Parts: sequence; C-alpha cells; structure tokens
Amino acid sequence: MSRTLFSSVLLAAAFFAATLIHAQTLAPTPPMGWNSWDAYGLTIGEEDFKANASVLAGIQRYGWQYAVIDEGWYMADPFGKTIDDKKYLWDQNGQLIPAPDRFPSSANGEGFKPLAGWVHAQGLQFGIHIVRGIPRQVVKENLPIADSAFHAQDAADTSSPCPWDDGNWGVKDNAAGQAYYDSMLKLYASWGLDFIKVDCISDRPYRPTEIRQIAAAIRKTGRPIVLSLSPGPTSLKNAVEVGKYAQMWRIADDHWDVWTANHKPGESEFPFGITDAFDRLAAWYPYVTPGNWPDPDMLPWGWLGPHPGWGEARQSRETRDEQQTEFTLWAIARAPLILGANLTKLDDFTRSLITNQTMLFMNQSLTYSHPVDPATLPPGFEHARVWRGTIDSPGSRNYAEFFAFFNLDDKPVTLKATWRQLGLDAGKHQAENVWSDTAFKDSKEITVTLPPHGSTIFQVR
Repeated sequence: MSRTLFSSVLLAAAFFAATLIHAQTLAPTPPMGWNSWDAYGLTIGEEDFKANASVLAGIQRYGWQYAVIDEGWYMADPFGKTIDDKKYLWDQNGQLIPAPDRFPSSANGEGFKPLAGWVHAQGLQFGIHIVRGIPRQVVKENLPIADSAFHAQDAADTSSPCPWDDGNWGVKDNAAGQAYYDSMLKLYASWGLDFIKVDCISDRPYRPTEIRQIAAAIRKTGRPIVLSLSPGPTSLKNAVEVGKYAQMWRIADDHWDVWTANHKPGESEFPFGITDAFDRLAAWYPYVTPGNWPDPDMLPWGWLGPHPGWGEARQSRETRDEQQTEFTLWAIARAPLILGANLTKLDDFTRSLITNQTMLFMNQSLTYSHPVDPATLPPGFEHARVWRGTIDSPGSRNYAEFFAFFNLDDKPVTLKATWRQLGLDAGKHQAENVWSDTAFKDSKEITVTLPPHGSTIFQVR
C-alpha cells in the first residue's frame, strides 16, 4: 500500500473512531480549527470571517472544524483607544452582542445565529471568545439578569477585575453570579455556539469559581460546547481541577512567531517562543487525555495581518524549518491545532503542512505520547529533543510508533541512537520519514541529520 493511500485509510479510521467516541466525550481528540486573533486582533468582521471560514471549509476533510471569532466582536469601534471609545454593545440583560456594523447579519436582535447557521452549512463548528465577567457599564446601570430576580450589581465582583482588560468586573460566587452566566450561555447556545474561549480566567488571576459557573451554565444549555480557558500559564497544581470543567486550557502565555524570547527569571514569558514549548509540553503530557487538552496556543504561521493581535502586519517570522518543527511538536504532543494565519493569503508551504494526512492522523489518533528521557540518550543529543508517540499497543491491528527528532541548536546536528536507547526492543526496525516519504532499511539504529531549528519524524515498524 502506498504511503498516501495508507495515510488516507488511517485518517478515515481515526475520524470514524472519533465520531463513535464523541457520544461519550466532548472533544475526544485535540480540537482543530482557526482563530481570528493572530491575523485580525480585535478587528474581525463578518466579511473577513466568512472569507477565512470558507478556506477552512475547503480543508475540512482533513479534520479542521472550528472557526472562532476572537476578542472584540461586541465593540462598535475596535480601534478605539479607551473602553468608552470602543463602545461595547449589550442587550437589555447586560449580555454582550455582536456589533451590527461589523456583523450585519446580527442586526435586529439576531446575534450570531445567522452567522453560526452559515458556518454549520459549511460543515464547520462556530466559536467565540469572551473575557470572563460582566461589563462595568452594565453594573453601573444595574441591568436585570434574564430569567431571575437579580440585577447586575448582585452578580458583580468589583474586587476581581481583569488586570489587563478594564472592560469587565468579575462575577461573584453566588446565585446571582450563576444566574448571569446561565443567561449568557443560554443566549449564546441559542445562536448555535459550539466553542467558547474564556479569557482572564486560568491565570492572572486563576478564577476557579467562575470556571465552575461557566461549565455549569454550559451543561444547563444541553448543547455540547467546548470550553477553552485562557491565558496561560495555567499552574500544574490546578491541572486536575481545570480538567474537570474544561476541554482546553492554555499552558503558556501568548505564543507568537519567535524561536526563543530569552526571558529572564521572574519576567513575563510573553511572547512565548517555540523553544519554550518543549519543556512546557513535557511537563503537561501526563494530563493529556480524551476531553482534556493542554494548549500551547495558536500556530502563528503565514500572513499575520491586516491587524495582528501583537505587532505590525507581517509574514510570520518563523522559517520553514521552524514552522515544521512547531507543527511536528504540537502534533506528536497531542496539542490542539488552532491556525492563526490569514487563511485568505495561505502560502503553499503552510498549506502543505496543514494538509499532511499522516501528521494530522497522528495528532488525532495517538493513544500515548511523551518526551524520551534525555538521560537515556547517547552523547550528541545535548541540544536535541526526542518525542515518542504510540497508537494502541503492540499486537493491535492499528498499532503504530512515531519518533520525532528536534534540533534546538543554531547549527546543524547529526544524531545517532539505537532503537533500544529510544525505548524500543533491541531488534531491527524500519523507519519511514513522514515528511520526505522515504524509508530506511531495517536497522538496529537510526541516524538523522537536521538543520538549525530543524526536525523530522519517523513512523517506525
């Protein structure tokens, strides 16, 4: 069987299996999709969103499914300098609603229902971003909370604003606070929401009470809505708790198109670089399981414009080797795959990555993956990393092994190890390079030459 046909068969089997599991588990495999932040920041509108979602629909057969509008959809003027200038919009019960000048189909109280319907018609899932809490002006006006006897001031926690976003107050851990989130999710579920990213909740500060309230509100809607928590770094000590309520949570600050940011101890880790992700994902791998996906953030590839969430409009600063390394790491670590590029300007190389069936099959189908212990590796791996991913167990019809090799150095490296040093038995194995589609002869060892910041991955038999 050819590599292409083999990959197609495996990919189809993986998605079929995921469909069967979905009845029991929300987000049974790492979510795959697109988010507007890296290319549009606060400024995304309906026309641009549809243009990007249309491209996503064109690659939906590879597993890409979530189209997510990030922060700012409720701002009449996203270019405003202050909160007052941005002109937040909300309904009579203090719930944020889309700005109709930017999202024309939301006019006349329709909200995102028409746009979500359009997304679903493309075979995709619809998502939005919010900052946790209740708008400050809503609290000042003390608007009523829908389906309750409470008002905004009963729910607002003015002692817990978001430190980096002055639009909202926090929500109290009381009946009024729960009623506010219940009314929010009831409204958004009525639009046809499939994914919600909630910011300023998993770190700076960590708000477990609001996480629980939002998760409870989602359950009450009866609609399967994926809950993604942001920003990072979520603390490892909270791993079990967030895993009870959310399907994704950020394990890093915002990741952008930098190889390494050279942060000093005690400094902010923004922007989070590619090299930083190796140790972070290694720390979190024990908590990766169906329905729980530690999230190292979006993939900042391709054209980041016209108004990226950080910096000027630009082609991603990642080289092709760095982009491949990032994709290989995210894929074998079973991280969510959320594209950040402006998909309407997708370049051929990026397209080749995001349509590589074997890589996507691996990300969606691995039953276990982990970094190979550096202490077991021979000399020469001082600036290299190795990850191993397994599908099923030896003897299973679907059993497969993958080994990814990464060069974190600024110069080329040749790596040589026996399969036994990498964790396999001491016999001979055949390795097929997933990226080049070439196979080595059966051997007891593997030799790999990588460029600076380069990587490769093998399926081993």
